[in-house]
Amino acid sequence: MKARFIFLSSLIFTSVVSCLTLNAGEKYPIVVADRVVQCELAMTSKEHEKGLMHRKELGLDEGMLFIFKRPKRQSFWMKNSGIPLDIGFFEQDGTLVEIKKMHPYDERIVYSKSRKVQYALEVNQGWFRNSSVGVGDVLDLRSVDTAVEAREHKAQE
Repeated sequence: MKARFIFLSSLIFTSVVSCLTLNAGEKYPIVVADRVVQCELAMTSKEHEKGLMHRKELGLDEGMLFIFKRPKRQSFWMKNSGIPLDIGFFEQDGTLVEIKKMHPYDERIVYSKSRKVQYALEVNQGWFRNSSVGVGDVLDLRSVDTAVEAREHKAQE
């Protein structure tokens, strides 16, 4: 009985790990205002914790979109993250409510002012300014839904 439990536990663990790593690095087109960002999706708490840690570079129009289960005040830090980043905080309706700079390896916590943040987008520092994307612009939630569906479909293959 104990051996069967250990076998089933390891099988479940292997399945979960393969699902989590299957889409690691997979990018999906996410629309912000009239710009397209090729984003990795961070949807699980494990993915939220890892974020862009240990990355050496990020492409020009690339980023990571953090999708949270419910809106709340969000917090981020740059532990083990060597790329200077901007983070945009979006409320549940997709409205960009604030943009903050984050500096490499800075372990001070960056909090959103809003307590209604459902999405956060990390991109290279200066991307929002250079792309003329600012507070009040909108994250296209259809592109987010399409990306999430595509990722879930790939995980089932």
